[in-house]
Amino acid sequence: MTTEAYPHETIRLLHERASVRQFADRPIEPEVEALVLGAGAHAANGAMQSYSIIRITDQASKQRIFELDGSMQKQILRAPLDLLFCVDMHRNARWAGLEVAPFTSMSSFEEWWISFQDVVICAQSICTAADAMGLGSVYIGTVYWYFRELREHLQLPRGVFPVVLVCMGYPKDERPKPRRKLGLDILVHDNRYREIPDDDLLAALDTKYGDRIPVTEDRVTVIAEVCRKVGGEELADRCVSRIRENGFISMVQYLYGLAYRADKGTEGNAAYLDQLEEAGFDWFRAPGKGDGKA
Repeated sequence: MTTEAYPHETIRLLHERASVRQFADRPIEPEVEALVLGAGAHAANGAMQSYSIIRITDQASKQRIFELDGSMQKQILRAPLDLLFCVDMHRNARWAGLEVAPFTSMSSFEEWWISFQDVVICAQSICTAADAMGLGSVYIGTVYWYFRELREHLQLPRGVFPVVLVCMGYPKDERPKPRRKLGLDILVHDNRYREIPDDDLLAALDTKYGDRIPVTEDRVTVIAEVCRKVGGEELADRCVSRIRENGFISMVQYLYGLAYRADKGTEGNAAYLDQLEEAGFDWFRAPGKGDGKA
């Protein structure tokens, strides 16, 4: 759709949004920031509005987060404003204590589920508002690598848990073009879920990704190792045979075999549950084992 064909500016912003990673050396005006953050305060949410946003403007604090994240994502340092979006049940626990009311939200999966949705809705509302005000933003989802260290660094109390970091500022150069996305014919299902025919599904994914990763013996060895750990020798043989037959590594083989290794994806599950419990969230325990206290 051309720019002229959009019926409303908000629709254009949503259709043409793209992550911005290069920021101008220009501060965000206080009145602009207030409007953008206000969009998050007014985002759709459950009754308890169980989220908080940590504004990070101190350069030393950004440096620490940058290092925790692996010292790769320089936008953490260069953005004038970093925002950490958190589930926050600490505030409501305090409220319940001050008003002498029963409170078990931190032991409730239902409360966690709604609160997590609230956090993400708030973040996206703020990112859309930022676009509307001429700013740009990018999500940093890898905070799960350093939940414990981040909670300590930012002094997050029991009942507050980080979800996602957003870097925000004025774009340094021309805005990036939107990336290719799956179309409505793949994403939208009428009334019930339908299985997309194999050829249609492969064509759609090829349109979105399309890249062919060159074959090297090192890459094939790693992918075979991942397949072997996940599905045994039979999967490893089939995957390697497909790579040899095609003459390239497909994007799904690259993503799950090299970039986001399938054998590593489940290794940290127990540790993540431990970190949730350390922060006061024990809804995954059997009833009666948690104290529900902040």
